[in-house]
Amino acid sequence: MQSVITHNSRNYLLDLTGRRITFLDSRFYFDENGTPVPSVTTILDAYPKGPAFFEWLKKNGADSDEIRDEAGRKGSRVHAMTERYDKGEEVSLLTDDGEIGMSLTEWAMFERYVEFRERFKPTILDIEMNMVSSKLGYAGTLDRIIEMNGKTILLDIKTSGAVYPHYWLQLAAYERLVTEAKGYNPFEATAILWLNAKTKTAGKGDAIQGAGWQLLFDPNEDGHSYQTFQNVFALWKHEYAGMAPRQNSYQLSHQFKTA
Repeated sequence: MQSVITHNSRNYLLDLTGRRITFLDSRFYFDENGTPVPSVTTILDAYPKGPAFFEWLKKNGADSDEIRDEAGRKGSRVHAMTERYDKGEEVSLLTDDGEIGMSLTEWAMFERYVEFRERFKPTILDIEMNMVSSKLGYAGTLDRIIEMNGKTILLDIKTSGAVYPHYWLQLAAYERLVTEAKGYNPFEATAILWLNAKTKTAGKGDAIQGAGWQLLFDPNEDGHSYQTFQNVFALWKHEYAGMAPRQNSYQLSHQFKTA
């Protein structure tokens, strides 16, 4: 018997008959039939890169991969802290040995998240929601579903130095995953909580922001973002039709047999 299991946002295939467990690389998920499908972020690798990207690549040269990977690790660490906080755990800057356990940049972004939670008091409906669709042919993990000011909002947390256009395509794809699963669209809005914003103050009027963070809503409300995602997906399938995920398969248990 085979079954697809999700644990801590990690998707894997459990084969109890064959006594094996199989993990995909992080770019793919298993659907309900055990078939690998690409993640939304993997698909969006095909989104055209602008001139600023190539200037950055030229400037950083051989260091660009490490800079990119470290930014990803930083984002993952901040996400993990916000997840623990939302689950009611105490999140500390210090380790059990009294040492500083993370960079102060990461801690500053986490504190901005705490400020957002304390000032605007959103109700957290779902945390790190894993969604896979064989019908749509893709998958992803939704950071948060929240309720705030009477609206149900699909929320993505970003720690990058800018809010890039393809982020809205990512959210539109996630929105469609939920809509396809539920049979209706439960969201009044999609938004990005940017924890590395250039804001200096709490802003004016209805602004939802603070020093260094900002809540931004999708400027495209006419389905344009999802249509563009579909175009990028078509390009991805054309360019990476033969792309196969790495799979690591392990025996579920071992026992040394004495003679």
